[in-house]
Amino acid sequence: MRPAYRLLTRWWTAFAALAALAMLGGAHAFERFGGLDPCPLCLRQREVFWAALAVAVPATLWTVFSRATRGTPRVGAFMLFVVFATSAITAGFHAGGEMGWWALPASCQAGGELADIAALQALANGTAPPPEFPNCGEVAWSLGGISMAGWNALISAALAIFSVLAAKRPKDARAPHEPLVVATEPRPETAR
Repeated sequence: MRPAYRLLTRWWTAFAALAALAMLGGAHAFERFGGLDPCPLCLRQREVFWAALAVAVPATLWTVFSRATRGTPRVGAFMLFVVFATSAITAGFHAGGEMGWWALPASCQAGGELADIAALQALANGTAPPPEFPNCGEVAWSLGGISMAGWNALISAALAIFSVLAAKRPKDARAPHEPLVVATEPRPETAR
């Protein structure tokens, strides 16, 4: 368990980048192959994972190019905590709105299909009604009674916790440092 924990905390930014890519890939797969159009809050949740990639990839490159002599950049891990916590809050807000615990913003209450180019051109010409977007308050897909937004909130919270662990990893998870040896000459005694 200890070596796995050390590996995870030392290379957390790489694992976080892979997790963000997996979440984005899953969201796009549900849209492309599952036919589930994203609502405005779903798109906001995707933006957070793009931000996670923007933090994790440079931090991982830093770790690789420094030959991991300094371990995972702690600042990068803390920034990932902020990003994943934001994702958990956004997804939790969305999931709570789906369950009817609170009202969602007015921009989420539309319902209907996304517009295509022809519909937008007809709208610009004034020959079509405004397009309607998917309703954020409707659960499009769920597993075990938990919606996609709920799963996103749980996964994002777990990623935020791992980010904190990587940022506050114990000393033994860092690369060992050579002790600084300073040669000193004996001081001559001063006459009084």
